[in-house]
Amino acid sequence: MERARHLLVVDDDREIQALLHDFLVKHGFRVSTAGDGREVRRQMAQWTIDLVILDLMLPGESGVELCRSLRADSDIPIIMLTAVAEEAERIICLEIGADDYIVKPFSPRELLARIRALFRRSGAAAAPQEREAPSAGEIHFSGWRLDTGKRELRSPDGVLVHLSSGEYQLLTALLERPQRVVSRDELMEFYKGDALSPFDRSIDIQISRLRRKIEASSRDPTLIKTVRGIGYQFTATVTRPA
Repeated sequence: MERARHLLVVDDDREIQALLHDFLVKHGFRVSTAGDGREVRRQMAQWTIDLVILDLMLPGESGVELCRSLRADSDIPIIMLTAVAEEAERIICLEIGADDYIVKPFSPRELLARIRALFRRSGAAAAPQEREAPSAGEIHFSGWRLDTGKRELRSPDGVLVHLSSGEYQLLTALLERPQRVVSRDELMEFYKGDALSPFDRSIDIQISRLRRKIEASSRDPTLIKTVRGIGYQFTATVTRPA
């Protein structure tokens, strides 16, 4: 029998910690809690964490700093909790590496839906019986290598480049359609089946983050071209070695 998915709830509000702990445990997850950055690192070192629920406003090291630190070391799914509903705040959450966000006050059931959606998008369903084996193989483009079995991207120099689940999904979508103009609506289709869709600018933000990782210059991209008013075009030649 496979282990339950292990979630880490990071919030300095003890009531929110207790509420989410009890609710998520009831729905089949293993849950740990932390109130600051030091406790987060202790939990991450002690356990294999599958997803982090991270409050934006924390004492000491902020949620923004913690998210950047976590994303620099891994592609673990991250959902940010924010008390501000403004678009600028949501954009910050995605630009620093979060995969999704939810605005306080929120329904625990909405959070549960977003957690399950993230596991589906990352190819790791919340329930073991729902999980599908990834299609193993490599995709090459401009010296880069994407191993779809291991979900690993390596640069032309052989350096492992971490991708968030959203960045990975967008890259594979573009690699499946080389030299084709792909609309934003088509890219959003990759989120279908999720209970909640990303807001309308999330595709552009994810593309911007992806460019910073694979382009020689994100300001003058040559691999992912913007087609004004429509979407994006992946211009490199894509091969799948036997």
